[in-house]
Amino acid sequence: MARPMTMTEKILAAHAGQSEVTPDESVWCAVDTLMTHDVCGPGTIGIFKKEFGPDAKVWDNTRIPIIPDHYIFTADGKCHRNVQTLRDFVKEQGIKYYYDPDFLDTDEASGMPNPYRDPTKTNYKGVCHKALPEEGHCRPGEILLGTDSHTCTAGAFGQFATGVGNTDAAFVMGTGKTWLKVPPTMRFNFHGQIPAYLTAKDLILAVIGDIGFAGATYKAMYFSGDGVSSLSLEDRMTLTNMAIEAGGKNGICDVDEKTLAYVRARSNRPDWTVYTEDEDATYDYENTWDLNNFEPLVAAPHSPDNTKTAHELQKQGVKLDRAYIGSCTGGKITDMIMAANILSGENVKIPTFVVPGSTEVHADMLQLNLKGNPKAEGEKSVYETLEDAGCLIGAASCAACLGGPKDTFGRLNEPMNCISTTNRNFPGRMGHKEAGVYLASPLTAAASALTGIVTDPRDYVSEPITTGQAGVL
Repeated sequence: MARPMTMTEKILAAHAGQSEVTPDESVWCAVDTLMTHDVCGPGTIGIFKKEFGPDAKVWDNTRIPIIPDHYIFTADGKCHRNVQTLRDFVKEQGIKYYYDPDFLDTDEASGMPNPYRDPTKTNYKGVCHKALPEEGHCRPGEILLGTDSHTCTAGAFGQFATGVGNTDAAFVMGTGKTWLKVPPTMRFNFHGQIPAYLTAKDLILAVIGDIGFAGATYKAMYFSGDGVSSLSLEDRMTLTNMAIEAGGKNGICDVDEKTLAYVRARSNRPDWTVYTEDEDATYDYENTWDLNNFEPLVAAPHSPDNTKTAHELQKQGVKLDRAYIGSCTGGKITDMIMAANILSGENVKIPTFVVPGSTEVHADMLQLNLKGNPKAEGEKSVYETLEDAGCLIGAASCAACLGGPKDTFGRLNEPMNCISTTNRNFPGRMGHKEAGVYLASPLTAAASALTGIVTDPRDYVSEPITTGQAGVL
């Protein structure tokens, strides 16, 4: 009889063809999906061709989604050249799932591209971590690897998902296999229903504040309890996304009906396996929080574990120069609905940049009302509400989340303080190395945009914000 195992251990055992695995054991695993994008894709392709040969074929051209998303909206010709490298490889290999920024001319002298005019009429998808589940590449029980540290986002779907370097990705590209060390699992329990003034961003900041930005190095982070069950599936993606901000190998959540409804509606493959935690599984660490005793949190510069309460920073009058609502952590449609409910009928006091996480999110912002339902005649959409409040709204992309070229939308090009729904606030992450980034939920970011100082969203949220079927169907 196999030893009691965690979900992460069961997935790795199954993909290694073994009945059981133990933490710190190294195993050869079959990989279900390998994702790459415009930043790391060219490097991965170069290594693949060098090691497997210039005429080599990938192991499976239906399991390598390629999603340009990082440096799209820039006049930088080197960034455009990266996209052309992807286009050439896709054509050569017959890659089935390639989400091309079809509006982009890759001539180095082409300048800033004109973005898509209609988010529903472009092959471009936006941020890879949002596009992967939307386009049906995420399923319970699978192994998903990506050349991006935030690939762990997909663990919200009950799968093992983690980032890898270009060399490892090139090996997987040619063989469909990889060598993995089984991580010990840390368990983070949340009890109670999520209050109206909290989102998963507050929960993950509490975890990182507790264990430190390296506290989960090469460990699986398992998020459990009725508090996690009460989160929308999109909000769970915020939990698993920021596992890497604690050094985690992967983040993972239980599979429930919310997960299965999404996967049934979207998966591009018909079968998957749901794994559960064994009751007597062993954990490397365990902690429990009661959501009824929780306060909105903010990570102050310059580390995700430098957590403070929003109330504490508000009392100090921490001045802000900018607000930013977007990224794979804060650019989902439910994030946009939460921010729009705070900003409805108001005017922002500081420049506030809004970037949809995907073209689907952008389309939903145009079509849905503040409750996440299709807007009726006379109702304002999420997009219109944000625009009326004075927000500057960009095209779907990673944008300023990781800085990028100086012409990137929302980039911090000067020393300034910005409250942001992104996931990292190390020096220089969003641009200028002397800028101060305060990580917060979309509720806290929106409330702060109205005042110009870090602001507790409880001043603006009196009842639960409903999001309907937004982000699901």
